Amino acid sequence: MTPAPFIRCDGIAKSFGTTRVIDNLALDIFKGEFVSLLGPSGSGKTTLLTMIAGFERPTEGGIWLDGYRIDDLAPHKRNMGMVFQNYALFPHMTVAQNVGFPLRMRRMGRADAQARVARALEMVELGAMADRRPSQLSGGQQQRVALARALVFEPRVVLMDEPLGALDKRLREQMQLDIRDLHRRLGLTIVFVTHDQSEALTMSDRIAVFNKGRIEQIDTPAAVYDRPATRFVAEFVGETNMLSGRVADTGPDGTAVDLAGGLRIRVRQPLEPGRAVSVCLRPERLHLGGAGVNVMDCRVTDRVYMGDHLRVALDGAAGPIIARLPRSADTIREGEAVTASFAPEDCWVLAA
Repeated sequence: MTPAPFIRCDGIAKSFGTTRVIDNLALDIFKGEFVSLLGPSGSGKTTLLTMIAGFERPTEGGIWLDGYRIDDLAPHKRNMGMVFQNYALFPHMTVAQNVGFPLRMRRMGRADAQARVARALEMVELGAMADRRPSQLSGGQQQRVALARALVFEPRVVLMDEPLGALDKRLREQMQLDIRDLHRRLGLTIVFVTHDQSEALTMSDRIAVFNKGRIEQIDTPAAVYDRPATRFVAEFVGETNMLSGRVADTGPDGTAVDLAGGLRIRVRQPLEPGRAVSVCLRPERLHLGGAGVNVMDCRVTDRVYMGDHLRVALDGAAGPIIARLPRSADTIREGEAVTASFAPEDCWVLAA
């Protein structure tokens, strides 16, 4: 039996003047889930987060928390912690004072507040820096202070609005793992806004992909990446090759799809003959050399050394494609004729 959603957004719409930013959006989030709202700038993900937090009100629809409607509830009465992109720390306060600020606003007793602050700082491994000022901390440490401040009053939900955007790559990747670890240890319900696909794939239980005020797909990271529901999702989440074709026939051994240049491939999905389709093929699913069900003759047009892999551009009868190859393929050169192959189960077919 599916549990009742902890957060429910039902028929949500939001307009600013004549501009409709979110249109008839529905989203259920379950207790203890880490859900990322992923999409390009202006797709509505931050607007939805601010409505859940109470900083904006929906133009239409309703928001429920644990079965109670909260549309008209003030932000401080929703018991939600908020982590912003710019940290929003008070520069004249110590780390401990910053973390303890929400408790002071709630008029918590001094002894209880000190105990909670100490516990929150230990959670984010900053117990030894309680007396420092924010200016004495690195960017990653400041972000941990902001996270501790959001957790110190034991909120029912933690909302994060692109909190890692200002960090460098190494710190951002470390904080992704730290936040994921906190989520798992504490059983937090987290709603996380990001435009970074790898960030969403790394941290989330489920990802909601936003486009123009609507959710195009909500599913596990693996499903969103390997079985995208729309062309937008396929092209926005990671790099992909999109090959145009038409279904020739379908049978027990798979479906035949005719691509440009007279090339026929086989896929696993049962599809209606005659239907125009786009074949989604991730670069890492392509292999060079060898034989297989799906083989294409290509020519190398570019190669880029990426450290842990090679990014190789190929041109074949079906059009240009990109392959992500292991470093052992470093002998490949531009202009070289090669064969590229992939298995029927390694691609995903979408309606054209």
